[in-house]
Amino acid sequence: MNFESLKRQKKQETPVLKTRGDFDFIKEIGEGSFSTVHLVKEKKSGQHFAIKECSKYQIIKENKTKYIHLEKRILSEYLRDHPFFVKLYFTFQDQDSLYFGLSYCSNGDLLQLIQKNKQLSLEKSQFYTAEITLALEFMHGKKIIHRDLKPENILLDENFHIKLTDFGTARIIDDPLEKKDEESKPVRRKNSFVGTAQYVSPEILNGKAPHIGTDLWALGCIVYQMLTGKHLFTGNHEYDIFQKIVKLAFTFEDNFDQLAKDLIQKLVVIEPNQRLGAIEPDGYLQLKNHNFLKNINWQMLSETNPPI
Repeated sequence: MNFESLKRQKKQETPVLKTRGDFDFIKEIGEGSFSTVHLVKEKKSGQHFAIKECSKYQIIKENKTKYIHLEKRILSEYLRDHPFFVKLYFTFQDQDSLYFGLSYCSNGDLLQLIQKNKQLSLEKSQFYTAEITLALEFMHGKKIIHRDLKPENILLDENFHIKLTDFGTARIIDDPLEKKDEESKPVRRKNSFVGTAQYVSPEILNGKAPHIGTDLWALGCIVYQMLTGKHLFTGNHEYDIFQKIVKLAFTFEDNFDQLAKDLIQKLVVIEPNQRLGAIEPDGYLQLKNHNFLKNINWQMLSETNPPI
C-alpha cells in the first residue's frame, strides 16, 4: 500500500465532527442551571435526537467542568450497552457551548406520566419499579451512584420503556480520577447536599459519603409517588422536609397496597446498607424477589409491552 492510499484510508477512518449547523433545532424540551435540552432533527439522516447544550461560561462560573467530563465518561464508557439508559451518540462544541447528542424520548418522563394519570395503577407501578430496579442493579454493578434519582430523570421512550438520564451529579465509587481531584478539594459543608429535597437520603443530608443505598432510598420515594401522585415526605419548606426525612416521619393511608407498603418500608431505612437491594451478599436478588414484584418476568422485561 503506497503513501497516498494510506492517507485516503486514514481520512476515511477519521470520524467527521458534527456541528450545530447539521441540525434543525425544533423546540426546547428541558432546562438546567447551565444547560438547555433541545429536540433536534439531523438534516442528513432525518433522525431525531435530544441535544443537551451546555454553556461554557456557566460551566466555568459554577465550577462544573469535572461533572461534565464525568457525565460523558459514564454514558460513553459505563452505561452504553443497557437499554434503560439514555445513549450518548455524539459530542461536539463551538466557541460558546458543549453539545451532547442523546436519545430522544418521545413520551416525556415518569413525572409527566404520573401527573397525567393523577397516580399510576398498581400494575404500572410494579412494571416501572421493576425497570428502575434493573437499571439500578446494572448501574450499581458498575459502581455508579446516580445521586439525583427522581421521576423527572426517568424518561420514557417511544414504547414507554424507561431511560435514566442526567448523570451530572453522579459518582463512581473508588474512581481513581475523582480521588485525585478530591485531594485538593475543600471539605463540603454538612448542610449542603446533592439531589432533590423530596428524594434525598439521610446520609446525604448528614454530609456522609454517598452509597448505592442512596438511590434505593429514592426508589422507595418514587414507588410511593407512583401509587399516590404525592411525595412521601412533604413540608412547607425544605427544612421541614429534611426534618421528616431524618426522623422517618411518613404515613400510609388505610387503603394503601400492603405489598407496596412493605417494599417502601424496606427501602426507606435510615442505614443505607440495610435498604433492600443493598444488603449483602445478594441485595438485588432480595429486592427482585419481593412479593410486590412477584409477577415480573425479569428476563423479558425490556421486551415486554408496558401496561399503558
